[in-house]
Amino acid sequence: MIYGAFEINSFEAGKGLWHARIQRADREPVVIDGILFPTLELGFAWSDPDAAIAHAKAQIDRYGRRYGVTSTGPSPTSR
Repeated sequence: MIYGAFEINSFEAGKGLWHARIQRADREPVVIDGILFPTLELGFAWSDPDAAIAHAKAQIDRYGRRYGVTSTGPSPTSR
């Protein structure tokens, strides 16, 4: 599913243990403190895929800018 500028996929890491994988929708790496990650896997084990997706959405809402998503418009310093 697409949520904002991210794609979220849930996956079962073990029987009844659901996690979520976050990837930028534009397929660029997620950048955290200058380190590039092709995807992020949230390590909380949820009892169902919907709970894992909801947690991923909350993480995106909280840390979206930190994950390296920036405006596609011109930079204010490029004038």
